[in-house]
Amino acid sequence: MKKVKRIIPAFDIDMGGIILQQALPTNNVDQVDPFLLLHHGRIEFQKGVPALHQGVGPHPHRGFTPVTFVIDGEIDHRDSRGNRQLAKTGEVQWIHSGSGIIHSERPSAEMAAFGGSTEIVQLWINSPSKNKMKESSYQYTPKEEMKTITSNDGKMFSKLIAGNYDGLTSQIKTESELLILWNIAEGGSAQTFKIPKEYQTSIYTIKGEIRVGGHGIVDPQSLIIFEQDTEEQIEITVNSDAQFLLLSGVPINEKVSQYGPYVMNSQTEIMEALRDYQKGKMGILIEEV
Repeated sequence: MKKVKRIIPAFDIDMGGIILQQALPTNNVDQVDPFLLLHHGRIEFQKGVPALHQGVGPHPHRGFTPVTFVIDGEIDHRDSRGNRQLAKTGEVQWIHSGSGIIHSERPSAEMAAFGGSTEIVQLWINSPSKNKMKESSYQYTPKEEMKTITSNDGKMFSKLIAGNYDGLTSQIKTESELLILWNIAEGGSAQTFKIPKEYQTSIYTIKGEIRVGGHGIVDPQSLIIFEQDTEEQIEITVNSDAQFLLLSGVPINEKVSQYGPYVMNSQTEIMEALRDYQKGKMGILIEEV
């Protein structure tokens, strides 16, 4: 079995008045290459307040892939390339920001009218330098179209979000070699995951306790980072209902220069991103309703 290298309990941060749990980065761990950031939180929406006055307004990205997992609720996505999509419970929004994109994340019209909350996990994935300035793109797969692997006991279901696994290939196209599985488990279930040797792997526990073979029980809202070694297997068992993300990928092994919503390879490229955004080269997003 792969050995556990480190466990990071998610800690609270304030993102513009919204309290989220951050598992990555930390003072001691900048990234788990190619994964740069992981936020988890529940956003409360107020009844009767227009959607355009709630959520996260238009903001830019360049040079990486922000991914949003909707654990519960709904998110209304809009971007400067003309995409608009309402992602619901169990669905994923996948944006390759490339040379630049502006997007917003708002409550649905129904949530704005009647109130409610949405629980999400947002993951930032680095892009190799050769793909950082590609044209931006948006991908979305309805949950009923996601490819799923079922454990032998029939109690754990793994949605293949990115990469290849068990003879299946995800609909999502990636900028580097990844394997991402969104796992939903009933109490008493078990599954052994086989990971390619060259992949760096971690698991984020969304809900419920899970037991990692060779290590023991891990609390919810924790990031488990595994040693990158010759061992290929991770054995997971759960005593009660649980959800967790298996995040794995070939390390990019390139210098990272980051400033806010831009992830590039040098400070010069960061300055270019700031200039291009100010000049409107990343597009314009006007939210009318």
